[in-house]
This record gives sequence, C-alpha cells and structure tokens, in this order.
Amino acid sequence: MADSIQPETEAASGNGDRRRRALSLLALIVALALVGYTIYWALVARYREYTDDAYVSGNLVQVTPQVTGTVVSIGADETDLVHEGATLVALGAADAKVTLARMEAELGRTVREVHKLFISTKQFEAGVELGEVGLRRAQADLKRREGMDEAGALSAEDLQHAREMETGSVAGLALAQAQLASSRAMVANTTVERHPQVLAAAAQVREAYLALKRTEIPAPVTGYVAKRAVQVGQRVNPGEPLLAIVPLNELWVDANFKENQIRHLRIGQPVTLIADLYGDSVEYKGTVQGLGLGTGAAFSLLPAQNATGNWIKVVQRLPVRIALDPEQLRQHPLRVGLSMQVTVDTHQRDGVVLAQAARNRPAFTTPVFDRELHEADALIESIIRNNLATDKAAAASPSRQATASHKRRGAANKLRASL
Repeated sequence: MADSIQPETEAASGNGDRRRRALSLLALIVALALVGYTIYWALVARYREYTDDAYVSGNLVQVTPQVTGTVVSIGADETDLVHEGATLVALGAADAKVTLARMEAELGRTVREVHKLFISTKQFEAGVELGEVGLRRAQADLKRREGMDEAGALSAEDLQHAREMETGSVAGLALAQAQLASSRAMVANTTVERHPQVLAAAAQVREAYLALKRTEIPAPVTGYVAKRAVQVGQRVNPGEPLLAIVPLNELWVDANFKENQIRHLRIGQPVTLIADLYGDSVEYKGTVQGLGLGTGAAFSLLPAQNATGNWIKVVQRLPVRIALDPEQLRQHPLRVGLSMQVTVDTHQRDGVVLAQAARNRPAFTTPVFDRELHEADALIESIIRNNLATDKAAAASPSRQATASHKRRGAANKLRASL
C-alpha cells in the first residue's frame, strides 16, 4: 500500500514542477513582450501617427464654353487621355467667321484712311508753303504798284486790285494754316499703327478673332476625361459645364487625423501610404504639405450647434494634405477618391505647423488661352502691314508716272531738235 502511494506523490510533484516551469516561462515571455513593446513604443510607435480615414484627391478641371453656340463635334469621351491644347468640343463657327471677315475689312479701311490723314498733312504743309509764296508775291506786287501810283503811272483800279490780291493771299494762307493745324491734330504724337482709330478697329478684330477661336474649346491641361455631359447638337452658353479633366499626375492625399493626433505633426515630415487598390505590395512615399485650417465640421454647410443641454463631446478630425511622389504615381496610378492608409513619421518635430511664406508663383496655370491672343495680334499686324504697303505703293505710283512722263517729254524734245 505504501509502495503505491509513493509513485502517485512523485507524479504529482513532477506535474507541479512542470506547471511552475510553464508559468515561469509564460511570465518571462510576457515580461519580454512588455519590455519589447516598451522599447518599440519608445523608439518607434510614439513617433508614428496612423489613420485610415484618408482619401486621394486631385484637381477636377471643369471645361466650359466662353461663347454661345451649337455643338457640332466632341473630340474626346469618358476615360480618354487628352493633351493640353487639344480640341475637346467644337461649336458652329459660321457666324464668327463672317464677323471676323467684316472686322478685318474694317481694319484695312481704317488703316488706309489714317494713312490718308498722314498724307493729307503733307499736302496741307505744301499748301501753307504755296500760300506763303503767294502772299509774298502779292505783297511785292502791291508795293511795286504803290510806287507806280505815287509816280502817277497806275490807275486806282489796278492799285485796288493789287490790295485785294494781297488781302486774299493773307486769307488763303490763314485757311491753309488752319487746315494744317487740324490735320496735325489728327496725327500728332502717333503713327499709323498706333493711331486711336486703328487701335479701335484692331480691338474689334481681336474680339472677333477670339470669338472664332473660342468656338473650339481646348483642353486646359493634360489628363483624362470625366463627367462628360455635353452632346452633339446641344446649344451651350458661357460657363455651362461640359466635361471635366482629371490630371492623374497631380494627385495628393487628404488624411483626416483626430485632434489629439496632430500635436506633433509638422510640414515636411515623411509619410508612408498604402492604397487599398494595391494593398501592402505597393508602398507610397509622401510628405506632409500642409495642415488644414479648420475641422470638417467647422467648414460644413451646416456647422454643428453644441449649445444644448444634452451635449456630447465628439472628437474632431483635421484634414492634413500629403504630397505624393510623381514617379510613383506614374508607375502605380491612383484615382480620385480611393481609400488610403497613412502613417506619419513625427521624429522631425522642428518644422512648422503653418506656411511661413507666401507662394511666389501660381499654384496651377495653363498657357492655352494666351495663345489665342498672340495669334490675334499676329493677324492684326499682318492686316496693317499689307494695307500700309498697298497705300505706299499707290502713293508712290503718281511719282513714277511723272518720271515716265518727264522721260517721254525729253525724248520728244530730242526728236524735234534732231529734225
């Protein structure tokens, strides 16, 4: 009996030892885990801020007409890639072409008329010179006749006639001087190209040309077509949304952090992002670009009103903009609105919370619409140059005719002399 009890006691003792060793091992594992987590938290975790309330954002460039017209062509459809300057929508241009042709003719006529003013000024200058010569001649004739009258060799009628000629010459000179002053007032301190009448006509040409060019609606930026609402045959008005372009190479992420998470967030801190679209296989690198200036509730259409008796505190979230690497976006394209998981490394805490300097250049710009104005100016210069050249040729033709006539008379005189 005693022999049977002894093995049972030894077995129970062995089980107790194993339990103690297991509990000791478990306690050691828990202690190591706590130490490891403490070290991890001290070195890594406390410098990380994480949120999955983050979404891809981007520019949604609205394409709208600048003139009224009927849609005759649509150059791109949903999801199509379009390049900056490509024609997206074309409107009927018949009326605009007629108007432009009329304005071009009006500018040409104005250039010729203004050029005529400059030529008239030279004519009036010549008229003044002739008037001065005539006045001197009349004065000399009157003086000579007055001497003859004193000698009794001239009738009173001839003397009166000489005085009237002198008076008429004075009046004629005054008229010529007034006409010259009037003509100079029309062209003083200007040229044909810079004359107010030419500038006014050029402005009308420019306006008509822009109206014609705006019947072709270009893509302001390079991107993909979205939200197409325009149809062929539709009558559109200025400012009416036709479609949108999304430049997928200029995306960013708006991450909404809790208000107790932004304490150590600074501009310029590195960010790691994972898109639900690709999963953990693709990790994006980003940078904190800016912190929002208010919570979503503050900027909502109907802000919350908490002045009530049953108020419950709700943790607010602040949007943080994160810039993405363009090269990674090219390799792994994202779409506007996709969900992202964002982790910010806050080791660098010496940065700023708000931008300290104003932007010194535009955030976004497009040169597409400036080209229209340059083309209009080139057209105006061509019209002015062509009409001035025609006028100068016409003005020079009488002199060439006079030269030819003089040569013909010289040849005739030589022929008569030889006979």
